[in-house]
Amino acid sequence: MTNGVRDQDGGGTATLSTSAPGLIRSIAHRLAGEPPELPVEGHLPGFEGATGWLNSEPLTPEALRGRIVAVQFLTYTCVNWLRTLPYARAWAAKYAEHGLALVGVHTPEFGFERNVDNIVTAIRDLDVPYPIAIDSDYGVWRAFDNHYWPALYVSDAEGRIRYHHYGEGEYAMSEMIIQQLLTGAGATGFDPAFVSVDPHGTEVAADWSNVGSPETYLGAAQATGYASPDGAYVGKSHAYGPADGLRLNEWAPIGTWTIAQHASVLDEPNGRIAFRFRARDVNLVMGPRSPGMAIPYRILIDGRAPGDDHGTDVGADGRGTLDQQRLYQLIRQGGPADAALFEIEFLDAGAEAYCFTFG
Repeated sequence: MTNGVRDQDGGGTATLSTSAPGLIRSIAHRLAGEPPELPVEGHLPGFEGATGWLNSEPLTPEALRGRIVAVQFLTYTCVNWLRTLPYARAWAAKYAEHGLALVGVHTPEFGFERNVDNIVTAIRDLDVPYPIAIDSDYGVWRAFDNHYWPALYVSDAEGRIRYHHYGEGEYAMSEMIIQQLLTGAGATGFDPAFVSVDPHGTEVAADWSNVGSPETYLGAAQATGYASPDGAYVGKSHAYGPADGLRLNEWAPIGTWTIAQHASVLDEPNGRIAFRFRARDVNLVMGPRSPGMAIPYRILIDGRAPGDDHGTDVGADGRGTLDQQRLYQLIRQGGPADAALFEIEFLDAGAEAYCFTFG
């Protein structure tokens, strides 16, 4: 099975296989009614590199000894992590009393994800109930030698890492490993049936069979698919003209924008971004340039308001407000995901657009 995962080194959504020989043997043992054979992958690193904690006092491997520890790396705008969140919530709720400690490590991708107020707001709004280590300096990331969002590491009661998984999916396998390690530590009384989740909004799994567009960055440092007839004036304000005839997975700014290294930044009102895509969902990581701004926007799909195909952050008329630095779900189509032209227009200046993701 392959799953979406954001690759910190390559900057984008990669597809990783998790069919390692050890896991294949684990599945075979499970089917035979025998305990899985799990390799020892090392010892659980410490969290000394964390710059702060949410929902908990600082945790250490020593304090967690005797518990099964599931550590998941995240960054709050990552749609790949958001789609795993219902399972992490359910595991924390079901297994905490039986000896599971689930710890999130928030390691930022974008600069604004280092802002503690932004992290606090996101963790609250997303209803993340378990401890979160704030890893703004990548200290915990480096200690684990991690490279992906999301990434899951599970250690046994002796603090030895016995399993890891990168990306979405493999929820049954991950929960099976958690149950096996809990049982090995002497836990009893939990329901062996795997958790059932009811995700909503950005937490709903992608319709991978219909995703024909890749994660696409809008800053010059990582931009792909850029197709403005005007060319690109990197780091300079420029009035970009119409962008007719965009092909699949091409995008262009329209209006007065600065294509900065980190994002496309709107310098004058009524600027647009057009993107020809194919997917059920269109998400955009974006935010106002300055705190306290509220920038109205509207979206169109093939020149019309989205109607029933609107996402959670817009109405049927396609209108919404940009007032936080986060991921916004703009389109969720109910019918077949054919290629279509997406447009977003910001009615005031000051919008920063970072990255499109699809589902």
